[in-house]
Amino acid sequence: MAPTAAYDEIADWYETEFLPRQADTDPLGIGHALTTLLGPGTGGTCLEVGCGTGVHAAQVRALGWRPVGVDLSAGMLGHARARLPVARADAARLPVRDGCLDAVIAVMVHTDMPDYPAVLREAVRVLRPGGSFVHVGVHPAFCGGFADRTDPAAVVIRPGYLDGHWTKQSWTTDGVRDKVGATHLSIPALLHAFLDAGLEFTRFAEGGAPVPIVLAARAVKRSSPSHTTA
Repeated sequence: MAPTAAYDEIADWYETEFLPRQADTDPLGIGHALTTLLGPGTGGTCLEVGCGTGVHAAQVRALGWRPVGVDLSAGMLGHARARLPVARADAARLPVRDGCLDAVIAVMVHTDMPDYPAVLREAVRVLRPGGSFVHVGVHPAFCGGFADRTDPAAVVIRPGYLDGHWTKQSWTTDGVRDKVGATHLSIPALLHAFLDAGLEFTRFAEGGAPVPIVLAARAVKRSSPSHTTA
């Protein structure tokens, strides 16, 4: 059975209402993390997995990369096609040959993916040795169904961080999590998934206030991938 594209139901709302609220601002530091960790390109191809409506394509292009994207949601891709070349595909089964890409990015999507470790393994497959994978995602320790951010000056962490569950519980109705749900990986589980896939970390970043909302990392494909066990 093909994975469900939950974002099909909210694609138009996402494009016309959600994204404009963030226009010309970077309150979570997403753009800063992507610029810092991806860095300048020399015309190489950068694949964005879970590209959604393609909102990050202009930034990737400005950095000197050639952006392309894949997403499971036909509704989201309907908006993305005006911004970058796209294909409808499962991020865990990319229609890309082995070892041909210089960079792969995943921006604010890992909680949308039921098997992110499989996505990381697939990214490693399509990257050339030494190629970069940039992850920018919601912070495992401070976001999720267990994190109540109702008070802008503080975050209340409730039981649930270690559960690794899927939930639609959210502290706000203005975002996407209460609409499409989210999966959760603890920090050790997330970092081990990178190592087990054959990636080597090189840089990290956080963003958002009063405590981080975003955790980002840059990793490179090892020349001889080896698996690490927890």
